[in-house]
Amino acid sequence: MKMKRIFPLALAAALAGGLTLALSLPAQADDTSIILQSTTSTANSGLYDHLLPKFSEKTGITVNVVAVGTGQAIKNAQNGDGDVLLVHAKPAEERFVADGFGVKRFDVMYNDFIIVGPASDPAGIAGKSDVATALKAIAESQAVFTSRGDDSGTHKKEKALWTAAGVDPSEASGTWYRETGSGMGATLNAAVGMDAYALTDRGTWIAFKNKGDFKIVVEGDEALFNQYGVILVNPEKHAHVKAEEGQAFIDWILSAEGQQAIAEYKLDGQQLFFPNAGKEGS
Repeated sequence: MKMKRIFPLALAAALAGGLTLALSLPAQADDTSIILQSTTSTANSGLYDHLLPKFSEKTGITVNVVAVGTGQAIKNAQNGDGDVLLVHAKPAEERFVADGFGVKRFDVMYNDFIIVGPASDPAGIAGKSDVATALKAIAESQAVFTSRGDDSGTHKKEKALWTAAGVDPSEASGTWYRETGSGMGATLNAAVGMDAYALTDRGTWIAFKNKGDFKIVVEGDEALFNQYGVILVNPEKHAHVKAEEGQAFIDWILSAEGQQAIAEYKLDGQQLFFPNAGKEGS
């Protein structure tokens, strides 16, 4: 049996973010297992605990998840520390493929981002659907905002939203703008502890257990759309990539069966992710 591949950087990043991997890496990895480099949002939501046993039962292939921010997941995949990449930063995913690190990118599912905050709502943004207006109000009132600050897909989206709002929050770093350098769950815990606003994906928010008096204050803007993509790591770049097994996972998650499994995953009666494979592959 082959010794497993060990990824200390990825694991350290995951642990630093206060994140538990969706599935722990086993002591040994054999030819029927693959490494999925993925995001904290999909792991925090519990989606993989729902999906992966179904895939393994059908194919006999075990999926070992390394759950880190999207930026780190892409770096890990570029280094060959994985067989499949499933993340949520489409421009970065397209660059990953264009640069030859990935074979082909496919849309797999979506949900949306939201801004959450305390019931006191110091910036007075509750109920707004225009995220740019809401972010400007946060900056003008200097209400505390917690950012992941970790180059994750959520952080990339947050930076793009601030730019669209005409605000550079980095100028306020350490004052009302607090960067955690951590995963989504840890950042939400920090926000609750500081009565601060935060941008999060809806799936993680639904699964988050430490809400206190926090609520969704901004939602519904088209700019908050959150698309996930899946990519096979290019075996021409890294010969050890398990292309056949990795492609089997991609084929399954894009199939009617895999898409139905995504749609069926709910918490408290709420659907967390919405399958959309085949509607905009690239």
